[in-house]
Order: sequence, then structure tokens, then C-alpha cells
Amino acid sequence: MEPTWREAKVGVIDAALSRATARPSGNWYVVGASRDIRTGTPFGTSVAGVELVLWRSPSGELHAGPGACPHLGADMSTAVQQGCELICRWHGLSLGPSGRAGWRTLPAHDDGALAWVRLDAVGREEPTEAPILPARPPVDESLVAVASMVGTCEPADVIANRLDPWHGAWFHPHSFADLRVERAPGRDASEEDDHFDLRVAFRLSKNWGIPVRARFTCPEPRTIVMHITEGEGEGSVVETHATPLAPHPDGRPRTAVVEATIAHSPRPGFAHARRVQALVRPAMEWAAKRLWTDDIEYAERTYAVRAARRRG
Repeated sequence: MEPTWREAKVGVIDAALSRATARPSGNWYVVGASRDIRTGTPFGTSVAGVELVLWRSPSGELHAGPGACPHLGADMSTAVQQGCELICRWHGLSLGPSGRAGWRTLPAHDDGALAWVRLDAVGREEPTEAPILPARPPVDESLVAVASMVGTCEPADVIANRLDPWHGAWFHPHSFADLRVERAPGRDASEEDDHFDLRVAFRLSKNWGIPVRARFTCPEPRTIVMHITEGEGEGSVVETHATPLAPHPDGRPRTAVVEATIAHSPRPGFAHARRVQALVRPAMEWAAKRLWTDDIEYAERTYAVRAARRRG
């Protein structure tokens, strides 16, 4: 491989990150895969230190609210669900989509692949009715896999990792037989020109790979998307979402990386793959986690270097 450090200009990466993080988010945060929130089973999580509970009504509608019962603070993810209501296991207080004094529900959104919650007190932006989503193939006609990992870094470190495509073949030789940046945005790129175009060969074996062309864009500050623009799976997307969690006890940040692969293909065989997606999906998620095992290390190192400079 040819060295890529000359092409991986710090100024270009930093400028792309600054443009991405300046975009509006509408205060929406990814909490996980849609399929992880099942009817009848409350789902507990935290975003930016805010404890949450999510649940579905019998019709499948997604709801979200504070994770602590307003009575004495019980964990509402352990509640029993009856219809649309969550029944606190400590004293039987019933809480539902209409909320009550001291316990107000939060806007939630299910896009078919991912579940989102809107936290206006955290985001402090102009809220939007729904998350700002990238163009993607129809979820109900695609093969969807969602992988999640957690790193000691900030969301911007996750996005910065993907805004440095030059590291791909060097840092992930097990995943890429080749990766070349055909076009990178300038430091003062316009909105129309703010994207990276790549030629990628996804490795199948030591001597074989699948060549495609891809484009990286950032529709909002905590999301970066790879669109397959040419080759096998054209039209498919890989969305990488970075969600801040509660910090470590020593104050260091924690960020969840939630990566959704929405694969689509006109080939006849793809319909057969969708029929057995319960078998195919684990392999897709394993591949995504394998890649992010490396990239979490990259993002954590980026954060550690920046934190050291701040202290210095």
C-alpha cells in the first residue's frame, strides 16, 4: 500500500468536522435498534446522563419518558406493562403516554431501523418534528443490521474517525483490500460539495474483494453516512450514529456508536437473503463490530490526545 499520511490533511478533516458539528440535529438522539424495543418489555437506557425508559403500545407505537418513577425514583425499565401503561413495581403507580405531574413523556421516533428520542433540554436547539435522516432505501425492502459499541470519547471523535477515510486500508486490512479517496472536500467546501468520494474493495478473502464506489456525508452533527453509489449493493447505506451517554465516574465522556447497515439490491438472490435475514444479520453485525473494535481505539486515542492538550 502507498502511504496516505500526506493526503490525510489535518486541516481538511478538522474543517469537515466543524461543518458537520455545526449542522442542526433537532435535538434528536439515537437510542438503539428499533427491534430492541419490544411490545410489553420496557427498555431502559441513558442519553447524555438522562435516564430514560422506552416502550411500545400494543399497536407498536414508540413512547419515551424519564427512567425514574416520580414517586420515589424506582427504575421504570423494571415496570410491568399493561396496555399502554407502565406499572411501577415499587408501589403500583401507573404511568403512560399522557404523563403526569413530575413525569412528562418525551418525543420518540421509530424510523424502521432505529429508535430515537428528542431531548430539548440537552440539545438546546430549535426542535424538529422528526430526526434529520439521510436518503436511504425503503427499510421494509432492505436487509437491516444494527451493531452497537461504547467508547471513552465524545461523539465528535466518532464522526472525526469516519471523516478520515485515508486510514481505512491501513488500520483495517482485514476489512478492506483497497481503499482510495477519489475526492475530498476543500476546507471551505459548500454544502453541495461537502462529501468524500471513495473507491473501496471490501475484502472477502486474502486475494478477493468486492469493489464499489461510496460517498460519505454528514446530515446532522452526530451522524455520518456511507452511500454505495456504484457497484454491488448500489443504493445501500451504512449509517454511523454517535450518542453521548452518562460519563465515567471520573468525568471522562462515554459515547455509544450505533451503526445501521441498510442493504439493498435489485438482484433476485437478495430477496432470498431477506427471507433468512435472521441468519444473515448476525454476520453483518459481527463485521461491523470487528471494524469498530479498531475504530473505537482510534476515537478513544483522538479524545485522549485532545484532553492531554487541554490539560497542558
